[in-house]
Amino acid sequence: MSQRVAYNEVAPEGMKIMMDMEMYTKKSTINRTTRELIKIRVSQINGCAFCIDMHTSEARKMGETEQRIYCLNVWEECTFYTPEEKVALELAEHITLIPSKRVPDELYKQVREHYDEKQYVDLVLIINQINSWNRISIAMGNTPAAQ
Repeated sequence: MSQRVAYNEVAPEGMKIMMDMEMYTKKSTINRTTRELIKIRVSQINGCAFCIDMHTSEARKMGETEQRIYCLNVWEECTFYTPEEKVALELAEHITLIPSKRVPDELYKQVREHYDEKQYVDLVLIINQINSWNRISIAMGNTPAAQ
């Protein structure tokens, strides 16, 4: 499938807002590796090939291991993710699947054991941002380029 709409050209103000939020999330104190793991996992849930391709490439450039990238869809069973990463990934799954999972108080408490209040808000924004990018990418017909 080819891109349906040149959305950066058609809606530059809207895309600027998306990019401004992206810049905000990059400046957060959330570890860069954790941010990329969240983006990959959420993109897996949403089935966004374009974003999976982009963020696995970014993670590799940062030195992320193939093992940790490949096992993200079964992160709960793996011992090689940190407790901070695991709780962030759990939050990402709950927010991405919010109609069925919600964000229960117990999960919020677990997140707060590792992240302060501002970081909690930043995690929620990072998760929402990649969910938005996934939906834009899928709706616009973006696909990864062959390498």
